[in-house]
Amino acid sequence: MGTWDIGPFDNDTAADFSYRVDAAPGARKAEVLLAAFREVTGTGEEYLDADLSAEAVASAALVAAQCPGGEPVTTSYAPKEPLGVLPVALRAEAVAALDRVLTEPSELLELWEESDGEEWKTGIRALRGVLAGA
Repeated sequence: MGTWDIGPFDNDTAADFSYRVDAAPGARKAEVLLAAFREVTGTGEEYLDADLSAEAVASAALVAAQCPGGEPVTTSYAPKEPLGVLPVALRAEAVAALDRVLTEPSELLELWEESDGEEWKTGIRALRGVLAGA
């Protein structure tokens, strides 16, 4: 995975995922995000692939952007097409996915712990906080 910073869209996987979100018809965009969350939470205690995690983190950032206190997603690597108003139920799904990303065994967590892990985890926890508080 090519990664150039700690943000939710600062990696090749999330940037590619943006194309999938853009390709989905209007109302189905929320389903693409939900699928990303459920791919991650559905792993249970199995080893969690980094690419699945990166897609869930990117999805969580998109949902959080519509929450009170959420940061707008302005990077050029994010989806270009409007998402519309996302269902509130996605917030809890996003929180569960982020919790799983931060729980071993998680390849993305392991990769970040080899470098700027604390700064990345702080960003993920802040994103989770926005989603949980909304």
